[in-house]
Amino acid sequence: MHYAGRAQSNAPARVDMRSDTVTRPTPAMLDAMMAAEVGDDVYGDDPTVNALQERAAKLLGKEAALFVSSGTQSNLCGMLAHCQRGEEILTGDEYHVFIDEAGGASVLGGIMFAPMPTSEDGGIDPDAISRTVKPDDEHCAVSKLLTLENTCAGRVVPLQRIHDAARRGREHGLSIHFDGARLMNACVALGVSPAEMLAEVDTVSLCLSKGLGAPAGSVLAGPKDFIRRAHRVRKLVGGGMRQIGGLAAAGLYALENHVDRLADDHANARRLAERLAPHPHLKVDPDGVQSNMVFVGIPDGAAKPMQQHLADRGILINAGGPNIRLVTHLDCGADEVDLFVEEIQSFFA
Repeated sequence: MHYAGRAQSNAPARVDMRSDTVTRPTPAMLDAMMAAEVGDDVYGDDPTVNALQERAAKLLGKEAALFVSSGTQSNLCGMLAHCQRGEEILTGDEYHVFIDEAGGASVLGGIMFAPMPTSEDGGIDPDAISRTVKPDDEHCAVSKLLTLENTCAGRVVPLQRIHDAARRGREHGLSIHFDGARLMNACVALGVSPAEMLAEVDTVSLCLSKGLGAPAGSVLAGPKDFIRRAHRVRKLVGGGMRQIGGLAAAGLYALENHVDRLADDHANARRLAERLAPHPHLKVDPDGVQSNMVFVGIPDGAAKPMQQHLADRGILINAGGPNIRLVTHLDCGADEVDLFVEEIQSFFA
């Protein structure tokens, strides 16, 4: 997702559809954060962090887990723990690790990316993996890691597609990493457990600060020896934190209370698409809404004035071209959807 400049307004934000990263802790989550027992996490002494890591590892079906500050840092620690300089990561050309994380693996790790076409459903064709893996030749980088993602730009990749891609990668000797920026949205949409989704992958990054509603943090999970390497990498990239039990408590609360409610976000996204679809100036496909994102085609030249019109009324969106992405989340429910639709109608009126 590439970000346009924020429209200026003196109006307080009433609705924020820029992303599900804008959620604020609920009162109950804040209570859990305030009550958290803390220690020094660099020494492994923070009991709340340890509880979160154990809870997440079990939920994701992995041996161990590591709490980190962000999804970008989690994927970076994972890629640097998997790969050495001169090795290569195969991934989708629309996936976060390739387009949205500042090229960290290449900049800091000397690791190449080999992007492959992202299919219409957000998955990767196993045959594309076979075509992209490099031969054992001194002219080539060493193909080492395949990264997968679900959801991808709001699309829910079918479970079998994830498993088929992972198995093909493993046939070629690749390790498999899963970017779970919105993993729980995909699991809720498909009606499967995280462990089932991840059964064929080695490692996973689970973001806690998007639809799950924590103020910060992600969890990286995988085999114990991998997590030991990732722990060292976390220190290398400046990610060692101290008394962070409060943040870990927010993550625990999110995992225990905010997963099933993601279905509400999906329903509100469909509500938004259905209400916008009849509008003569907008292009929206309600049947294409699979999770918490709605993509809307707007007339040429309308993006900036629409963004400013909405901002003046306390509604925030990212609009930089003929297509805009609208995201529902913990702080954007049915009432906010209806208010947004009313203000869009007033703009075109």
